[in-house]
Amino acid sequence: MSPAPDAKPLPMPTRCPVTGQPLEVTRLECPESGVTIEGRFVPNEFALLNGEQLEFLRLFVRVRGNLKEVERLSGVSYPTVRLRLEATLRALGYEPANTAAGDTREEVLSALERGDISAAEAAKRLRAVRR
Repeated sequence: MSPAPDAKPLPMPTRCPVTGQPLEVTRLECPESGVTIEGRFVPNEFALLNGEQLEFLRLFVRVRGNLKEVERLSGVSYPTVRLRLEATLRALGYEPANTAAGDTREEVLSALERGDISAAEAAKRLRAVRR
């Protein structure tokens, strides 16, 4: 059963609700012409971001990469903005260059307390701060 023509499309699920494994896109359809294409298609890396990461990226692009402006508009601290950027970069498959090198002990502990990073990630960053 097809949705009503004026129904708002839902976000594409990217993970299997049972196994958590990535889903494959196997069918594309043009609603106007009715043309359907079937095969195995790989979604681009942006389609695989979770909702929070996608919203962060939209804001980041909207303010042309100005992290201070992201901080102001999102109402979170600068270290939190940096951590969200780093998490989004990792989700896109890019390892942030020297991310731990710029962290202070306080930033790392603050991020751990907020739940932005795991204990293992905090330990790794704290070791880098001491160097």
